[in-house]
Amino acid sequence: MSKILFLNLPAYGHVNPTLGLVEALVDRGEEVIYFCSEEFRHRVEETGALFKGYRENYFLKQKNKAIGNNGFYLYINKILTSCEKVIEDILFQIKGIKIDYIIYDSTFTYGSIIADILGIPSISSFAIFATSKELMSKNSSFINSELINHLNELDAYKETASKLKETYNIELPKISDMFFSKSDINIVYTSKYFISHAEFYDDSYKFIGPSICKSSMNLHFPFEKLEGKKVIYITLGTVFNNSDTRLYDIFFEAFGKEENVVVVMTAYNLDISEFNIPDNFIVKHFVPQSEILKYTHVAITHAGMNSTSELICNGIPFVAIPIEADQPYIAARVSELGAAISLKKNELTSEILKNSVEMVLKDSSYLKNMKKIYDSFKESGGFNRAIEEIFEFKRDKGIN
Repeated sequence: MSKILFLNLPAYGHVNPTLGLVEALVDRGEEVIYFCSEEFRHRVEETGALFKGYRENYFLKQKNKAIGNNGFYLYINKILTSCEKVIEDILFQIKGIKIDYIIYDSTFTYGSIIADILGIPSISSFAIFATSKELMSKNSSFINSELINHLNELDAYKETASKLKETYNIELPKISDMFFSKSDINIVYTSKYFISHAEFYDDSYKFIGPSICKSSMNLHFPFEKLEGKKVIYITLGTVFNNSDTRLYDIFFEAFGKEENVVVVMTAYNLDISEFNIPDNFIVKHFVPQSEILKYTHVAITHAGMNSTSELICNGIPFVAIPIEADQPYIAARVSELGAAISLKKNELTSEILKNSVEMVLKDSSYLKNMKKIYDSFKESGGFNRAIEEIFEFKRDKGIN
């Protein structure tokens, strides 16, 4: 049995894909020490892992706006200036524990640094697409080479690099490597068919297909209201869903007067009392998504990787309205593969949205192309493939 240090960001889109993998590792006798925020304690402990919480809120959350370039600079500065505290926190909490190897989210910027300090092998977990080049191929407004190069010249970056060198005698990775951190092996939660540039990936990337996480939260939901109705499910995720509340008004206008239609909509951490919610809408901060999808006829999504994969795996036609980060890439890719319609949020109207929803419902080609993606997910091997790769990695590194 080996001891694994697992480090992750406190974000549903990054934690959820890992939970099945962690449970599978524990079932194989591995001891997993999983760091995240208290919000995720219950979910992590259900896998059998030992949960440890960060002692402070090091991770800046954007409020009421998309991240944008200014927000991105702010986030980078926060990450860099918190670097020493985060490292000290984690090292203090594992003091005296012999860690055999580390698994960390590819965007958990301190993961590779801690692996270097401990001098142990590492594995990277990619909840988003695995290379900056892949994202830039369809989303240059969010991340581009000029922006990345400029970030390496920030005073905060230089100061942090100097302190890490002095304290631990290690080099601070470049910004691009900190946010798309490639490791000895790299677990990617999609299929190779789904990516658009296979040339960006070497054999260290292991495409295992999506990890669909069913919510363990006991959420009361009036499922009886969905019986015998046409159900539309709308989710804008949990990160950028508050960046443009105009979208919610468009949803209300588009479907609020539809007969025999029930719309289930998430509004995570939003004050829904400010909305003029139509009678046929059920709006909640959280819903049991996996159960809702059993009733759903068509969906509207922000095109986060987890939600997109779950819709594909359930064969539910959908329209994508990407907001930020990797979402424009994912939306563009499903559209390119003929599996969904992608709409630009700044050009969205209720009429465009209604027409698009009708299109994906009526045109059978969308479901046929979704089936191709789903088949590629199944062929990727899932957790069994991941476990095989990790245990082969252990043998190569001489880890018992």
